[in-house]
Amino acid sequence: MPLSRLSSPFLSGTNRVTLQMLQLLLALVPAVIAIVYFFGPGVLITMALAIVLALLAEALMLKLRNRPLKPFLTDGSAIVTAVLLAIALPPLAPWWLVTIGVLFAIIFAKHLYGGLGYNPFNPAMVAYVVLLISFPLEMTTWLPVTILSEHPLDIASAFQMIFTGQTSSGISIDALSGATPLDAMKTQIGLLQHPVDIVQQPLFGLFGGKGWEWINVLFIVGGLYLIYRRVISWHIPVSMLAALTLISAITWFVSPELAGSPLFHLLSGGTMLGAFFIATDPITASTTVKGRIVFGAGVGLLTYIIRVWGGYPDGIAFAVLLMNMLVPLIDYYTQPKVYGAK
Repeated sequence: MPLSRLSSPFLSGTNRVTLQMLQLLLALVPAVIAIVYFFGPGVLITMALAIVLALLAEALMLKLRNRPLKPFLTDGSAIVTAVLLAIALPPLAPWWLVTIGVLFAIIFAKHLYGGLGYNPFNPAMVAYVVLLISFPLEMTTWLPVTILSEHPLDIASAFQMIFTGQTSSGISIDALSGATPLDAMKTQIGLLQHPVDIVQQPLFGLFGGKGWEWINVLFIVGGLYLIYRRVISWHIPVSMLAALTLISAITWFVSPELAGSPLFHLLSGGTMLGAFFIATDPITASTTVKGRIVFGAGVGLLTYIIRVWGGYPDGIAFAVLLMNMLVPLIDYYTQPKVYGAK
């Protein structure tokens, strides 16, 4: 009998990358449902458009690079990039804005570096920053929560708004959009109003922005699921949130008129999305245990600095990309010692 028939059989299981991507998408479901509840169905349309564009761009780049289509199209990485970008964009972002962002994420931030596993920066955050710098008006047209909106939209109206810029009744995005809680807090502090008085406005909830606080809580639930399933480790989220809490608590204690409370910063904007789903990207984050703690703490500190003293109300994307640049240096100085070496 040939030796090959005597050797043990090897079963091919599900691709580990695909499994991790599927679990990550599953962890996002509760927060996505909350976003739809508070801001309407526009995010579902944006997400569907982003996924289709991401798969087409992925297929095009694989074809140009003479790579097989099936293993890369089915690993889920392009879909995850599309979903994360769609969640970060305003719910009624125009179709062309979504198109530019997705194409930039897949083509420039991913494939021009060599594809999955070689990109030094998180593709979704690269695209988000490019859009924010290039199209600041469209990137800040956020909706108020549905209960505060004078014109709540159904899915048909949201579709018309995304692809035509207005509904069939003639309502434009300018009539619907408003400032986010982080933007309102930053702007009004600049007008010398005290944060304690600012959070009494209808835009704010118990601890953070109305609606935003519950979305962030559900991102925590999804993140804890990922930690339980060992898709991500706890080091980056814990160190990031600890650093953000510490610096915001110190500032709140020393100069309470300067910024919102620690709970406001934890439960507003993209804090929990960044902590559990963005900063934990295994490709672009630090690979050592100590390095992950340093990386997460850096993201938390930079996020707060940008929010309070920078030119943008939320600093998650910029903080992640800046720390992505430092990953080689962090990994170099946090490598564990070889056993027996002095």
